[in-house]
Amino acid sequence: MADELLELLNKAIAREIQVSVQYMWQHIMVMGMKSPEVKDLFQDIAVDEMKHAEKIAERLFYLGGIPTTKPTPIVVGGSLEDMVKHDLKAEEEAIEMYRKIIAIAAQREDSTTRLLFEEILTDEEEHKHLFTILLK
Repeated sequence: MADELLELLNKAIAREIQVSVQYMWQHIMVMGMKSPEVKDLFQDIAVDEMKHAEKIAERLFYLGGIPTTKPTPIVVGGSLEDMVKHDLKAEEEAIEMYRKIIAIAAQREDSTTRLLFEEILTDEEEHKHLFTILLK
């Protein structure tokens, strides 16, 4: 029987790979009058997400799991508004999943995994806030 925490960590890795590629392509593809403001934001967040994937993979491997190399489906979007809407949804999904991981890690008294995801959750909430502001 597979361990629920290890499965969730692998889902988190797949999600982090997904958004790092998604945001980097958006950084490349974004055009229009508002794009200069957003272009670097996409790139910065893409790098954050790849760092998250690395940290989660290191933790998963330490716990005896094999980190995935496959992202969840990448959704770039067409217009800048579409891109940001997809990104906001991705961040909301991550926040929900990471809260679940934190709760499971706390139940298991795995403070290292709990602390790692509390740190990542802080970043994800900041990303959600930035995407929310962009849609106003």
